[in-house]
Amino acid sequence: ALPIKYGTLMEDFRDALNEEQFVKGPYLEATPPFVHCVYTYTQLIEQGLLADGWKKALGPDFPADRKPYLHQFRAFEQVIKRDRNLIVATGTGSGKTEAFLVPIIDHLLRQKQDNTLTPGSGVRALLLYPMNALANDQLKRLRELLHKLPDITFGRYTGDTRNTCNAAKTYYRQEHGNATRFREPLQNELISREQMHETPPHILLTNYAMLEYLMLRPQASPLFEGDQWRFIVADEAHTYDGARGIEVAMLLRRLKDRVVSSEPDRLRCIATSATLGTEEGSSDKIAKFATELFSECFDEGDVVEGERKHLSTSASQTSSCSLSPELLEQITDRVAQHDTDYETLAQLAFSHDV
Repeated sequence: ALPIKYGTLMEDFRDALNEEQFVKGPYLEATPPFVHCVYTYTQLIEQGLLADGWKKALGPDFPADRKPYLHQFRAFEQVIKRDRNLIVATGTGSGKTEAFLVPIIDHLLRQKQDNTLTPGSGVRALLLYPMNALANDQLKRLRELLHKLPDITFGRYTGDTRNTCNAAKTYYRQEHGNATRFREPLQNELISREQMHETPPHILLTNYAMLEYLMLRPQASPLFEGDQWRFIVADEAHTYDGARGIEVAMLLRRLKDRVVSSEPDRLRCIATSATLGTEEGSSDKIAKFATELFSECFDEGDVVEGERKHLSTSASQTSSCSLSPELLEQITDRVAQHDTDYETLAQLAFSHDV
């Protein structure tokens, strides 16, 4: 930080730091969990909502006995069963990724079943992100879901994507050398621009600035050829407001004109955000926002919001406790050690009968 020029003010500042007036807490917030669906993924496959091809993906990364959240189940039905556009307006940690990835992968699995899914047969889904960090994080989840489904290809096309396959492999190994999984690229992950130009991935991840760049480059034209385009996903859609929102809306119109000749309702458009819909009864405003962003029809019924479990606050089911100064000091010291995990703090609390 820049030094304070005036001596008296600097002394006051140091005194304030020494008194630790800037440190309070710690504070803990108990957030009610989201309501789960009554069906497991295995039951959804048996009922036919999810394709039979999902059976190959079942495992630690996609547990057969896991019950998706209720809002995830509603998102699956919205896209797969009703064939409607979708807005996932749920909080952080609510599984928004699965809410749109599962319907997309389900569509590809059904194409595989019908023998219409082949390598290089064209992009089916575009996952659009406001920044590269979000796209990189999404790649991890795609690897987990698709490492058992090698027929579905995916690739990230950003400024970090190397041109040649050899350069991309070197860069990948540098990025993932210390990883516990996927130290080598999957056979269905396209890691270079060269690969994606020759055989476009079924699922393409990029950011809006790179998308505009790709639409201008002749070398990238194979990404926009064919009539297989089906999904456009705008993750963190709340970032597309003001001038940026106008720019991205125009970009999406140009994209639709190129891949489906602007034919309405040919594409399934999906928007996600943790901050859209924070006000009660705002579904109509969210639908209007999505309609303007994608130039496609959205209504209130297309908005899926999270539903949390109701936790009883009756006196018989709640309790409170106070932390002793000694325990509070120990917790503060442990938190200051950046490598302290939650288990260590929990054990400390249990040792004091908290």
